[in-house]
This record gives sequence, structure tokens and C-alpha cells, in this order.
Amino acid sequence: MENIFTRRNFLKAIGLGAATLTIEGCSNMRQGVSSPRPTEKPNIVLVIADDHTMRDSGCYGNKVVKTPNIDRLAREGMRFTRAFTATAMCAPTRSVLYTGLYPVRNGAYPNHSRVYPGTKSLPHYLKEVGYRVGLAGKRHIGPVESFPFEYLQRTVAVVDEFIRSCNDQPFCLVIATNDPHAPWKKGGPYDPAEIELPPYLVDTPETRQAVANYYTDVSSMDEEVGTYIEVIRKHDLQENTLLIYTSEQGAQLPHGKWTCYDVGLAVEFIARWPGWIQPGSVSDAMIHYVDVTPTLIDAAGGKPIQGLDGTSFLDVLLGKRDQHRNVVYGVHTTRGIIDGSECYPIRSVRTATHKYIMNLNADTPFRNVLISKDGENYWRSWVEKAKTDAEAARLVTMYQHRPAEELYDLRRDPYELNNIAADPANRELVASLRKRLEDWMRRQGDHGVETEMLAFERQGKKQTSNKKNK
Repeated sequence: MENIFTRRNFLKAIGLGAATLTIEGCSNMRQGVSSPRPTEKPNIVLVIADDHTMRDSGCYGNKVVKTPNIDRLAREGMRFTRAFTATAMCAPTRSVLYTGLYPVRNGAYPNHSRVYPGTKSLPHYLKEVGYRVGLAGKRHIGPVESFPFEYLQRTVAVVDEFIRSCNDQPFCLVIATNDPHAPWKKGGPYDPAEIELPPYLVDTPETRQAVANYYTDVSSMDEEVGTYIEVIRKHDLQENTLLIYTSEQGAQLPHGKWTCYDVGLAVEFIARWPGWIQPGSVSDAMIHYVDVTPTLIDAAGGKPIQGLDGTSFLDVLLGKRDQHRNVVYGVHTTRGIIDGSECYPIRSVRTATHKYIMNLNADTPFRNVLISKDGENYWRSWVEKAKTDAEAARLVTMYQHRPAEELYDLRRDPYELNNIAADPANRELVASLRKRLEDWMRRQGDHGVETEMLAFERQGKKQTSNKKNK
């Protein structure tokens, strides 16, 4: 694909000179706020990064990586601190985002899989209320009948022409970049020695270099975000455009992607809508990717869609409510990922203060392509350091061998490194969260190991081993 995401090429390309009750929670009205709802249909631009950990932007507290355009959106809009996807893998995440249905229910719960035939999604709903709906860039969804976007190349010129050609028709444009998905660019501007590693990563030179490479891709993606901000400005549409930046799932590093820890499931989510969203606002409301499609339908003036798992958080965006959900759920299907375990289903439920995780086949080791191929060479350095370093040994073991139940106090342990499930003082809390999670699984038609073993069927493959499923 043509790489044109530099400021010079961008300027040349476009010709410029220099809520209601939810199933698992409710929203509370803020006192003294009575903003009306918009009557004019806004344009919607949804920018989705690929594998960008929530803490890895300046506005989310990272002091090293440079993200001036994402930071600008945070200054001009609302930044969410508790936004989550339901599964830390590409295809399932996108299917959840566009359908408003959790992974097992929509059918695309393994990676590289498709939703059930007849499933509807965002373009169906917005077209019904008069929108033109396009997707520029990464797809990783199917079948096409369930996702009837106008499919476009992800270039500035194509995005610019789509917006120009809409004339007075409201539009929704999803721009899905591939960055910062691995493999990461080498030789970037970041000095590995200056990087502050989070405590879930083993500190080795190879780890530091891998993170420096990842940061280079994050900054490249941020520059791309800046081009879309400029396209909207060029067409003088910023005042009536709801612009959202979100980050899919965590980076392809241990404890992140392919897990149900917050590093994997928590996402950046920033929304700008001049005149409606308070600039520089920060929301602690807990929102979920299943809520995004209902919210966009609501913003577009559509009626609520019955049967979705998500509900609109438009009133949070408008400053009329400051809460949305009580809990969010996580699902991970290891069967079917490249070099993944034969069967390692993971389920989780998260409150504002605690995370409970069930590993439904914990007697087997967890593995994936990070361990088998290790293109950045850091995993081997972890294993080597673990021979003489107790903390490295703990992190290596923790990633591959997990107990049947995990519980974390997110107030004291935000990186989920101290499992307190076995503490007798937490027996009632574990039982309560376990029941809540099991009840949700029943409502979703999720049978745990049995559901996991159907992953190849959902991928349209007949292999009986992940080693063949590459």
C-alpha cells in the first residue's frame, strides 16, 4: 500500500499550503447538567489503531513516546480512562465493535473468523438513517454481507475524496490503520536506555529495543491521525464531526494482546465533537466496545436496536451522565491463533476495583507466537535471565502457567501481578464474581472448553492442531 502519511505528502495530496439501564450496570445523571441532544446528524470519523496499549500515549501518561496528535484530540475532547474491548485479538475485536454483540454471541470469537450469517452491523444501522458508510484500511471482518461498508484504500487522497463526494449527506468513515501492529519498524528515534519499562516486562536489552521499535510505530500512527484531523479541517467539517480515536487492544507483548489482563483489554478512547463534548474532559465511566455501535446510532438520531449487548453512552459524551457500566467482560480463545495452545479458554469480569479471571484449562501451558517465533528476540532473553533472576523467572512462569482462578485488586495492583484469589479473606468476592461471570457465559451461549474446541469450525478450517493452523 502506498505510504503517504507524511505532512509534506499530505499537504500535496489535498492541495493545502503550509443512557439508560444496561444489562450489567446503569448510568447516573450528573447534577446541574441539562445539555440538549443534537438535532443535526453529525458526520462520524472513527480512527482505529492496531495493537496500541492504552498507556502508550502522552495523554495517557507515557512520558517517552511522542503522540502530539492523539494528545491534541484529548485536549479538544473527552478522554476515557476505563474503555475496554471484549477480546484482545484483531478480528474478534472489530466484530464486537461493529456489531454491538459479544464475541461468542456474534460467532467471531476465534481470531481470523467470521460472524454468523445474518448478523447485522454498524453500516446497516447507519444507512437506515441516511448515512453513507465507508471503511478505509484494515478489514479483518466477514462475511461482507454482515459488514456492507464501502471498502476504500487507506490513503489520504482516497479519504479526502470520500469526504468531498458526500456533499451534504452525513457520513460515517472508519479509518483502520495497521500500525502499531508487529513487526515493528527498526532504527527509530527512541533510545532504548531512556524507556521506562512497565513491571510486567523483564528488563533486558532485547526487551528495551523491542519497545523502542514499537514506540516508533506508535509515533508513525500518531502522524497518520494528524492527517485525518487536517482533512476534516480542510473541508471545514470539524464543528459537526464526531471524531473518535481508539486503540483496538494492547500491543503484542507479554501480558497484553492474547490475554484478559487490562494491558490487553483496556483501550484508548478519545472523542471530539465541538459544541457537544467538553474540551479537555476526562471520564472514568466504564464503557465497552459493544457500546460503540449503539452510541453512534444514538448520535445519528437512530432508534435503539433491540437485542444488542451494548447500550449508548451518548449522555456520557454530552456531560449528562458520569457512569455507564458496573462491569465489563473479557473472552479469549487461544485455539486457532498461530502456535497457540490446543485449548486454553480464558474468561474475565472486571469491576471498577477488581478483576476476576477463569482459566478453563489451566493444567496445560499457555503459548503463542511470542514464544515460538519471537521476532523481536526478547522472549529468549527473558528465559535466559530467568535462570539467575527470581523476578524474571516469576514473570516467565506467570505468562505460561496460570492457576484456574485469578483475582486482582486493581486499586493496589493495576498491572495485575499479584494474584489474591487464594486468600481466604477474598473467598466471598471470588465466589460472587465467579457466579456473575458464569451467569453471563450462560446468557451468551458460551460453554467454555466446548466452545473453545469449535474454534476451527468458526474459522472455516478442519485442522485438529494449531501447529497446522498457520
